[in-house]
Amino acid sequence: MAQDKYKLAIPAFAFLSLCLAFFTALLIAQSGHAGDLSEKITGEMAKFTVAGKPQPVPQITFYDEQSRKIDLSTMEGKVILLNFWATWCSPCRREMKDLDELQAQLGGANFAVVALSSDRKGIPAVRKFYDDYKIRHLLAYNDKSGKSQHTFQIFGLPTTLLLDRRGRELGRLVGPAEWSSPEAIDLIRTAMKRKSG
Repeated sequence: MAQDKYKLAIPAFAFLSLCLAFFTALLIAQSGHAGDLSEKITGEMAKFTVAGKPQPVPQITFYDEQSRKIDLSTMEGKVILLNFWATWCSPCRREMKDLDELQAQLGGANFAVVALSSDRKGIPAVRKFYDDYKIRHLLAYNDKSGKSQHTFQIFGLPTTLLLDRRGRELGRLVGPAEWSSPEAIDLIRTAMKRKSG
C-alpha cells in the first residue's frame, strides 16, 4: 500500500517541479533586468558596457533647434540613445551618419536618437554640420555650457548611453561605433522589448 502512495507521489512531484520551472522561466523572461542585453554585446557592440541593473540618471537640460529648453523627463516612454558629441571631434563626426541611419530605421514613438552636441557655437554649428554632411533624420540638440556632459561624467567624446522607457541607464559605450550595424539594431530592439519594471 505504501508503495502505491509513492508511485502516485512521484508523478505529482515531477509535475509540480515542471510547473515551478516553467513559472520561474516566465518570471525571468518578464523581469526586464539589463542582463537581457548581455548576450547582445557582440561585434560592433563589443565595447558596450551593460549596467548591472537599470540606473537612475541625473536630470539635465539642453536646447533644441527652436531654442526651447528640453529635459530628458519629457522623453520618458521611449527608449533613448543619448549620444554626447561635438562637431570638432573626428570620431564623433564619423559616427553621425550611422546615428542618422539608426534614427531613420527605428525612430518613432518607441525610440529616438538624441545627439547632444557640446559645441560652444550652439545650434548654428550643429545645423551647419547636419547640412554639410546630409544628416536628415536627427534633431539638433545642444548644451554649449557642457553641464550635461559633466553631470553624466562623460570624460571623452563620443560617449553614448542607452536609456530605458523610464529614463534609466541600461549601459553605455565610450568611443565611436557603427550604430546602424545589425548588432546595434539588435541591441536596441532588445531594449525596446524589455519590460520597464
